[in-house]
Amino acid sequence: MRFPASRRCAFLFVFFLALLGYRPLLAQTLYFAPLPMEQPEEVIKQFKPLLDYLERRLGTKVEIRYSTSYGEILERFRTGQIDLAYLGPLPYVSLRENYPQAEPLVHFLEKNGQATYSCALIGAGAKLTKPLSGKTFALTQPLSTCGFLAVDGMLRERGEKLENQRFRYLDKHDEVALAVASGDFDFGGMKTAIAQRYAHLGVSVLAETAPLPAFALIANSRRLSAQRIEELRQALTSLDAKGRDQALLATWGAQLRHGAIVASDADYDVVRRLRRQASIPEKGNF
Repeated sequence: MRFPASRRCAFLFVFFLALLGYRPLLAQTLYFAPLPMEQPEEVIKQFKPLLDYLERRLGTKVEIRYSTSYGEILERFRTGQIDLAYLGPLPYVSLRENYPQAEPLVHFLEKNGQATYSCALIGAGAKLTKPLSGKTFALTQPLSTCGFLAVDGMLRERGEKLENQRFRYLDKHDEVALAVASGDFDFGGMKTAIAQRYAHLGVSVLAETAPLPAFALIANSRRLSAQRIEELRQALTSLDAKGRDQALLATWGAQLRHGAIVASDADYDVVRRLRRQASIPEKGNF
């Protein structure tokens, strides 16, 4: 039996693609990147229940791909190694600038039920006087929203610039709080809600940013179909955090268990305004 020429050509085309190792862009197993600032065992504790839920709802496997920095996450996202990422505002804005296929799906609500949070400038006795001179600042990571970006924005509101001060990156919010509490640094930048947990050590909030978009689940639309993206949105926004799904969500990480709302790129305009005025260095200056 002879097949029509058109069918023979189609078969040969698929055959040669297979020889070349071609794989469709649409992912079968979904690869998820969590925050880079947690230990792997803490990542599993915080995110595995969420991923188990998505596996059940979507009927597909979701695997964690752990990274040690935001920069590594963004590079893996751009090169097609990651389908989903849990990102704060600045990493998302940085990714979207040169990878428009990054699509925000949902914002995870804060404990207070809001889809926003703020960053704080903290101290433990040092005065935020003007002009500042020779003061030291503890920061998180360069791509952390509450790091250089937020602290520089708060200082600019007071006629100062962070680039004129002494600063160092300590990676984690908790390390920033402890460094300021111990007197190793005069000031620090971190999430307000975390800073408030260190009030008993003498840490106080000296200034706050305007509300910023809450952390979000970001999809790689180059690898995921529009249908899959909508399924993910629906799976998360349909949960009732205060009613029928409360017990389920109670097993999720503290940042994830309060429900979610639909996210859009326009939510990040406030972050873009901050970023236009700041040139964020990759390393500290002392």
